Amino acid sequence: MLLREVEYARPGSVEEAVELLAGHEGARALAGGQTLVNVMKARAASPDVLVDLNRLEELREISVSGETLVLGAMATYTQIMGSSEVQVARPILCEVVARIADVQVRNRGTIGGNVCSSDPTNHLPPLLLALDASFTIRGSGGERTVPAADFFLGVYMTAVAEGELLLSVSVPAAGNAADGFAAVTIGREGTCIVSAAACLGDAGTRVAIGCVDAVPVLIEPDGTEPDAVRAAVGAAGLDPPSDVHGSAEYRRHLAEVCALRAVQQASERGR
Repeated sequence: MLLREVEYARPGSVEEAVELLAGHEGARALAGGQTLVNVMKARAASPDVLVDLNRLEELREISVSGETLVLGAMATYTQIMGSSEVQVARPILCEVVARIADVQVRNRGTIGGNVCSSDPTNHLPPLLLALDASFTIRGSGGERTVPAADFFLGVYMTAVAEGELLLSVSVPAAGNAADGFAAVTIGREGTCIVSAAACLGDAGTRVAIGCVDAVPVLIEPDGTEPDAVRAAVGAAGLDPPSDVHGSAEYRRHLAEVCALRAVQQASERGR
């Protein structure tokens, strides 16, 4: 289906982008376009103005500030995969983005687009929740930082309000922590049926499970033993949806399997 007519703007600065988003009701930011263009074709979204962010090179920067890895919202999956800063500070990010879709999508898709779409089947929301990431957002009133636990609000809903722009994603450097990720996907490079990310650190065990609710579900098992992980998954009272890819019962089973695999992977890396 062809796109309907839409006004198009290509700002040259973050300030101009925020001004455009805030000044036009129904304006949407265009990053890689891997999701937004498709939902526009399906008439599931009909923005009046597209604000193309591709000239904003400052949003593509990847850096390390102290003990924090900072990823610009326009950093592509391919850029993250090839970043020495990411490889050193939090290599699990390189591993997971390498599993997203195919080469063409990884060359265009961005971390900001992935998280702002807040699709339950996406790889990155549960991973960033497990890693205790935070998100810097700018609007006409200034900047604010939102922790991952408060960023994902629902299906296709995040803390980025109308007229605001996600600037960057900040992830604590691994330090002594060890990470793991496991997923069952639709095909080798498809979206997730269920996913789980685990982080084992000084503060304990954090596991985030995706595709079982509108937003990733965080559990904190009392240790890394399989029985502890199973107990934590069971205590979460998961009520996942059923669809053509899996029943609710099957997804509950996969949630336990993926959580166990992610924790086991992290445990092996931490030894």
